Amino acid sequence: IKKRSHWCLIASGMVSLVLFMTLLYSGSSDGGLRRNSSRLRHDYQLMGRPLYKLDLGWPKNPEIFTGEVFCVAVNQDAAVVYVAQRGANVPKVLVFTTEGEFLMSWNTTTLEMPHGMFLADASSKDPTIWITDVGGGPYGHSIKQYSPSGKLLQVLGTPGKAGSGLDPLQFDQPAEIFVHESGEMYIVDGDGGMNNRLIKLSKDQKVLWMHAEKGQGLAQFYIPHSVSVDSAQRVWVADRGNKRIQVFNSITGDWLGTWGSCFTEDAPYSVRLTPDKKYFVVVQLNTNQITLLDAPPVGLIGQCKVASVIQLAEDVKPHLVDLDLKAGALYVAEIGAQQAQKFTPFSLGGSLL
Repeated sequence: IKKRSHWCLIASGMVSLVLFMTLLYSGSSDGGLRRNSSRLRHDYQLMGRPLYKLDLGWPKNPEIFTGEVFCVAVNQDAAVVYVAQRGANVPKVLVFTTEGEFLMSWNTTTLEMPHGMFLADASSKDPTIWITDVGGGPYGHSIKQYSPSGKLLQVLGTPGKAGSGLDPLQFDQPAEIFVHESGEMYIVDGDGGMNNRLIKLSKDQKVLWMHAEKGQGLAQFYIPHSVSVDSAQRVWVADRGNKRIQVFNSITGDWLGTWGSCFTEDAPYSVRLTPDKKYFVVVQLNTNQITLLDAPPVGLIGQCKVASVIQLAEDVKPHLVDLDLKAGALYVAEIGAQQAQKFTPFSLGGSLL
């Protein structure tokens, strides 16, 4: 009996050790120790191909986040990250280096409720940041262009007046803008407002083509939430309310295809292409997931295929993303956790992933 009790104690001790090590190492993709924190920022698991890992040191001072973080934009040439947040009496935009140092905040009064943002002309001497504003006050329902220091340069739409007009141009809770290197703009308008539109504007801001019908059919939308354009003249739209991604020809606006089979549990909120053009990064807010989908070859849309999933902790609520087009790092805006996080590719160098 004593011998049996002795072995039971040994077995019990080994089980306890295994459980302790599992808890200690879980949530860290590279086998490193998790930091003790009252926040959710370090809790995540990888499923499928391990493509990205969390940068635990970015930013260096996470307490600077004081509001709900909705969107991010990266200037890879200047090594700067812009983060937009909402809340009463909080700076609407925070600026960090890609290494995590806090640089400055914008104390602008012209932003009410930032939703999406895009950095244009990163390689030029005059890069600008475009921010969609879904606020209901005198500055809302518009898309604004800012200098890197936060100076308002111009406004698209009719500030303070929700609408569907094209001349003058009006928006109702515009979700996101994508500015092509040609200067042409792609806008998804309708984060729950009266509009459900994908609009292409010329460089001089004239409407070139548009899809503006609400519904579940081809080229119809219900809460179009994010937009991206690839090098093969394809426009990718996260059609959030319909739990799908729709694809269009960027020149003609013709419908090319739909991805829906990957979004049975939750809708796509973002759509961004990795610099190597291998994957689309899609976040799903309600299931707290960052999903990487295999990008199809030119000339083919096909069906979506999941390559990798980053499962975040409960209530992190990832919203929109951006990527560093040089280093390949992924930045995620998280409403629930009130923070932005940085993920780096496992393989750095000439090939992104």
